[in-house]
This record gives sequence, structure tokens and C-alpha cells, in this order.
Amino acid sequence: MAIRVLIADDQDIVRAGLAMLLGAQPDIEVVGEAADGLHAVTLARELRPDVCLFDIRMPYLDGIEATRQLAGPGVGEPLAIVVITTFDLDEYVHGALKAGARGFLLKDAGPALLTQAIHAAARGDALIAPNITVRLLATFADAHTGPPPAPPVEPLTPREEELLVRVARGRTNREIADELHISISTVKTHLAALMRKLSARNRVEIAMWAHETGRLRV
Repeated sequence: MAIRVLIADDQDIVRAGLAMLLGAQPDIEVVGEAADGLHAVTLARELRPDVCLFDIRMPYLDGIEATRQLAGPGVGEPLAIVVITTFDLDEYVHGALKAGARGFLLKDAGPALLTQAIHAAARGDALIAPNITVRLLATFADAHTGPPPAPPVEPLTPREEELLVRVARGRTNREIADELHISISTVKTHLAALMRKLSARNRVEIAMWAHETGRLRV
């Protein structure tokens, strides 16, 4: 079945371009478009798309608040949201990820990366592989001024620590399996344990926790 996508961007030409790119994919269907965050939230709740693609800077309701309302803490059935932005060091990106977004892209990412992000979000994963994403996570983690991240509910095992670092560096499940000489199913088992212990909802939150606790500098 086709992945049903809702697009929200206040620039008509950008929104039309995204819809054209995604609509050309045989397994993706654009089911709705919105020009502002308020309309995006309304449409998302009505249509329940598989993936929402949201710009950050939109009128009435920005992409961060729209993401929080649809995928934030306390949302019973969170939607999969990918944030797309013009600026690779946009100060709002960290807030969007904290609000529940499963990743983000730059608007010049290109069709292949855009499609990859949609597929990743639809299967419950998050696109954090591109260097730009990893760099942004590290940048905002370094500038983190809020309360320290909560400790894991149970100590991480040595293997889970190895996976944690690799997820934060943007490795895919296949790459992690190859590097650690384990099966992909074993990787998924360890990832599920990490999410439970860190109270993380996806790979992005695992990566953010790793950066904010200095795991990549160890």
C-alpha cells in the first residue's frame, strides 16, 4: 500500500514542488496540503496520514508546535513527522526533535533523500544518517542549557552502549550489524531495549540522549 503523506509549507511553490516529487513515487500518495500550521494540525487529525512533512516556519502555528500537538509527549497515537527547513543551523530544529519529530531535512536535500526520509518515518524509524543531521544534533547538544537528561531506568549493557554511539553517529541497522558482527534482528532487539531504558520514542531521541550525555566524546 502507498505511504500517505501530508505536506505543510507556507510557500506555494515549495509545497507544489514537494507534492510533485513525492507524487511521482510509485509507493507514495500525497493526501493533503496545508499552507499554515493550524490547518496542518486539523488536516492531520482528520486524514491520519502515515507521514507528515512539515516546514518549521509557518503562520498561525509553527512547525514545532504543530509537531508537539501531533506527536509530542502525552499524545496517545502520535503521527510520524519529518521536519523540513531551509537553514542547516536553524535554532528551532532541536525543539522540533524534542517535540517528537522523527527527523528533518534541508529543502535542497533532493528527491532520493526526501523519499528515504518518508520511508524511514513510515516504518517507525528516523532519518538521522546524513552528516547534516548528526552535526546538528551535536551542535544543539553542546549548547544544551536545560536540565540534564534523565538517567536510564536500568544501566545500559556494554553492547547497548556500543549501539548507542553508532545510532548517534547515524549508522543504519545494516551498518551496525556489520560493524558489530551481529544480525539485524539482534540490532532491533538492542534498539528496543535502548528505547525502553532511555524512555526514547525513536532513534532521534536515542541520538540526542547520547549527544547530551557526552557519549560521543568518551
